[in-house]
Amino acid sequence: EISNQMEYDDEVAYHATRKVYDLGRRKDDRPWCLTVSFTHPHDPYVARRKYWDLSEDCEHLLPEVGDLGYENQDKHSKRIFDANDWRSFDITEQDIRRSRQAYFANISYLDDKIGEILEALEGTRQDQDTIILFVSDHGDMLGERGLWFKMSFFEGSSRVPMMISAPGLEPGLCEMPVSNIDVCPTVCDLAGVSMDEVMPWTAGETLVPVAKGAPRGPVAIEYAAEASYAPLVALREGDWKYTRCSLDPEQLFDLANDPHELTNLAEDPAHAETLARFRAMADARWDLERFDAEVRKSQAKRWVVYESLRNGAYYPWDYQPLQKASDRYMRNHMDLNVVEENARYPRGE
Repeated sequence: EISNQMEYDDEVAYHATRKVYDLGRRKDDRPWCLTVSFTHPHDPYVARRKYWDLSEDCEHLLPEVGDLGYENQDKHSKRIFDANDWRSFDITEQDIRRSRQAYFANISYLDDKIGEILEALEGTRQDQDTIILFVSDHGDMLGERGLWFKMSFFEGSSRVPMMISAPGLEPGLCEMPVSNIDVCPTVCDLAGVSMDEVMPWTAGETLVPVAKGAPRGPVAIEYAAEASYAPLVALREGDWKYTRCSLDPEQLFDLANDPHELTNLAEDPAHAETLARFRAMADARWDLERFDAEVRKSQAKRWVVYESLRNGAYYPWDYQPLQKASDRYMRNHMDLNVVEENARYPRGE
């Protein structure tokens, strides 16, 4: 019924909705930008009963590709298994079904929270001229191939939703791969802000032309976190996905004919030309030896800072938003008529 993450997201939705109402009062005519960052859906796989029950008879409570077995995994996937101490656990079919049901339930929970915010936008007549962008930072393998969580370039982990609603953009579905790096240029384009005023970005591009049918170049992906002993990089272009790591054999998947990424075509002579093209693009973009050295240097510097900050009187860096309780609601020093008029929407009607 309640968890740390639910409490967090309940609070995020509350503050976001309250902020939308406050903006709707139009005391400030400047354009605004609001970031609303939820944690769901995410492990641990637990959900409120009202949402859990919605997925009781779901047809997708078992993976489309079951556990391949440790020995049949690619080298990076084996590192993921080892990093998650897989030998200490026996994951049953019932565990898998319940985990996926909870994940789906929390998608419904998130839908409700976003719905509250959209309802506030509509109620304050801000829905027609507000750009709304929905995106996630990562997916979850959810038992596909036997893998869980993120940490992988497989579709379950790396493919996330990107939804944009904006004045002038017709509704539609675009299946071309894009990147989270495209978010800033896209929002700037839609809002009429020059990227020169933001920062000298060297990657990412506006998705406004893409939404209208124009192509986008290859999408680059990088990973150098949990379970990686060296940086992993990937390129996604059309139906093709190419993966490279200095520790592992290359991978090349044709997602149109192999959506579950079960057949690595990197050693198939019939696809040598495609492989050579992706190798050339990767060579032009990355120096993996330098990438690895820069990551380790950064880690070493941050470790020194981490240790230093914990000597003496340690104080957490978390931002604490100021709540002026004496100004939020009616107090004796206020004029009730002014308080009511300023807080009401619609105002002056």
